[in-house]
Amino acid sequence: MQLYRLERTQILPISQLEAWRFFSQPQNLPRITPDWLDFKINGFAETDMYAGQVLRYRLKPLFGLPVTWISEITHVQEPAYFVDEQRFGPYRFWHHLHRFEPVEHGTQICDVVHYALGYGIIGHWVRNWLVAPRLESIFNYRRDTLTSIFGENTQDYHGRCN
Repeated sequence: MQLYRLERTQILPISQLEAWRFFSQPQNLPRITPDWLDFKINGFAETDMYAGQVLRYRLKPLFGLPVTWISEITHVQEPAYFVDEQRFGPYRFWHHLHRFEPVEHGTQICDVVHYALGYGIIGHWVRNWLVAPRLESIFNYRRDTLTSIFGENTQDYHGRCN
């Protein structure tokens, strides 16, 4: 099984606590997800985030076909980070670390996703041809939407997640 990594960093001109409050509310996830995924939360998202929380979504990642995605929030360290892991869904493995670090001009939002598709060479080909570009598109949309919600950080930053 080939494991892939996607890492994104963005600094928003908001406090760590404000970032935590936004990202730890599952109801905000549809706001930062592209419309073409037709993303819907189907249950279990009515409370603040906690370790052990199970979330169920429906989305249409390919050809308009609906897919159920069930994830568990496995780690929570308020207001610094949380981890969601897929329990059922389109990936063979999905581990997503969301980290929030105060920096001089706001909060660094750091996403580190490790994922696997399975299916050997076919999965590798599908990942390169379809999955990786779509994930890039999803995270680009997220970056642009967060900038429109919270404003743009005017500081030039090219750092990586620690």
